[in-house]
Amino acid sequence: MNQLDQKINTHFPGLVVRKDLVKTVKGNAIVPSYVLEYLLGQYCATSDDATIQTGIETVKEILRKHYVHRNEAGLVRSNIKEKGRYKVIDKISVALNDKADVYEAEFSNLGLKQVLIDSRTVKTHPKLLVSGIWCIADIEYEFAEDKNASPWILSTLKPIQLSHLDFDSYVAARKQFTTDEWIDLLVQSVGFNPDMFGKRSKLTQLIRLIPFCERNYNLIELGPKGTGKSHIYSEFSPHGILISGGEVSVPKLFVNNSSGKIGLVGYWDCVAFDEFAGKQKRVDKALVDIMKNYMANKSFSRGVETLGAEASMVFVGNTQHTVPYMLKHSDLFDELPDKFYDSAFLDRIHFYIPGWEVDIIRGEMFSSGYGFVVDYLAEILRSLRNHDYSDRYQEHFSLSSDISTRDRDGINKTFSGLIKILFPHGGASKDEIEELLRFAIEGRKRVKDQLMRIDSTYGNVCFSYLDSSGQTHPVTTLEEREYPHYYHKTVAEGESANTPELELDEVSTVSKESPGLKEIELKEMHLTFQENQKGISFDTLLGSYLKGAAKITVTDPYIRLYYQIRNFMEFLETVVKHKAQEDEVAVHLVTTEDEFKSEQQQDNFEKMKESASAIGINFTWEFDTSGTIHARHIITDHGWKISLDRGLDIFQHYDMNDAFAFANRLQQFRPCKAFEVTFIKNVVRNVSPDGETY
Repeated sequence: MNQLDQKINTHFPGLVVRKDLVKTVKGNAIVPSYVLEYLLGQYCATSDDATIQTGIETVKEILRKHYVHRNEAGLVRSNIKEKGRYKVIDKISVALNDKADVYEAEFSNLGLKQVLIDSRTVKTHPKLLVSGIWCIADIEYEFAEDKNASPWILSTLKPIQLSHLDFDSYVAARKQFTTDEWIDLLVQSVGFNPDMFGKRSKLTQLIRLIPFCERNYNLIELGPKGTGKSHIYSEFSPHGILISGGEVSVPKLFVNNSSGKIGLVGYWDCVAFDEFAGKQKRVDKALVDIMKNYMANKSFSRGVETLGAEASMVFVGNTQHTVPYMLKHSDLFDELPDKFYDSAFLDRIHFYIPGWEVDIIRGEMFSSGYGFVVDYLAEILRSLRNHDYSDRYQEHFSLSSDISTRDRDGINKTFSGLIKILFPHGGASKDEIEELLRFAIEGRKRVKDQLMRIDSTYGNVCFSYLDSSGQTHPVTTLEEREYPHYYHKTVAEGESANTPELELDEVSTVSKESPGLKEIELKEMHLTFQENQKGISFDTLLGSYLKGAAKITVTDPYIRLYYQIRNFMEFLETVVKHKAQEDEVAVHLVTTEDEFKSEQQQDNFEKMKESASAIGINFTWEFDTSGTIHARHIITDHGWKISLDRGLDIFQHYDMNDAFAFANRLQQFRPCKAFEVTFIKNVVRNVSPDGETY
């Protein structure tokens, strides 16, 4: 275990589990992760390897004996008959047979219907009446002479969920972790390796948890396929339900007029619509209308009675086009069905997760570290629905008066959710509060900016906040920074809308027609780039400043690991592209020696040297032994110093082994890390033959 895993086990004993164990025990059992982790939490919530191995075998045995596979349902039913009583793990739903005045259970995989269940159990677990829940149940078989009587009897039923929650202990343990450690713990709990994500990407993953801890929170995520958009809503919590966007009716979602039975929003904390996008989908307009009222007012009415509910609404779907294509030709809601492509409906959405910033899930991105048993975290999030942290920023910041009430509500709910998830104990610093506030504003701004493109009746809004000194801080979306020429067009006019001037240095560095493909203008300046920003390459960022240099010195202590050495090789490629064929350039690297793989490091340098010499690059290197180099910079002999706070390590993780991925072959398609670069004009001192400088 690494240091974080040890700390997790110390402060949350018995409540965490190694996340890679889920795949180990799952086999071909088609069950949600929270069911498996419930069992793992019973037998494997420890750091002792021997106990874990024994626990894994126990869980596998439980699944083998009691989980019902549909193709083995007949065998299980036979076992129940022969033994008289048998324990099964299955999804159970209940319906009232009003003619017989009894409740009858239906087992999803076992294929049993009309199994008698007592009223007290149904009252204790009302979700049985709506779509069903996963349970561990004892079924009895008792043959009766009466042909109308069912021989199947549900003896005991236990939902797969935590039986006890100590919220105060959770809050006390949170205080023992730094903010970064806590974020990594939560990311591991979701099932991902935090080392594969930057800070912004981690927050994006955690936004998906807000519907479970914030009442009536409306969230949308549209992006490419394979980014795990629906995973959390189907696998993470027993308090959420994932349904196909085209498979829900008004009675099922809200209320059945004929029976008076309330729908999904009355029983679940989060109702998520999968595959929500698709222009050709048929949608009931009545559903959209009642949904608009519910999302705005937390209530709905069918007939004479008005009912309220607390379920959050989540909409996830796939996009077919790139972001610049959508911005140029339509808008970021372009993929939605016509009935949902409605400004009044879209205005109810509190946050738009930019799914195009989320990496397509790869095997290396899954965590093998420790995280919360998801059922435990689900109960924690549910208990946080009773709290309101939306005012936690007001001591330091205030929202611009230009921001409307509906925009303000969206920002406040997102901020409140993030604070609940990250700082349930309080204790957030001013800088941390500001970071979360900016993130919350950006998500709502993404919604409102698209509404202004769709509906000309929406006026321009300056999304900004003020600090305690009264200084205004404007907020922009990442795609606004990347594609400023397309972002502020309106669909109706096809022209740029009147927008507040952006305080962004890098806007001037990109081409309007092909963002990121135009070289930076040669001058002294300081640029700041945001995490997940694309369109950046060594060619466009550094090429102009390297052109014409005969000697280049790179100082970077972190050219040791394979991906770092590969970055340096790509830097040499940039040097080659910007030198004349007849010229030769000397490139000298000052770095530190790899403590464990020095031979491999030097072997890689030798290979680069041999390859570079054939095309006019004289590559040399030295290892700094003083241990004092920390700053990372590039100095040319023709008068430029380029200070890079991250050195050449400016790109997020990408699959280097996939020869068919454009991110592997072209830097401008890789999301970058947050970094800054400063271009400084150095005084060039030449030396005369007699040794004097001039």
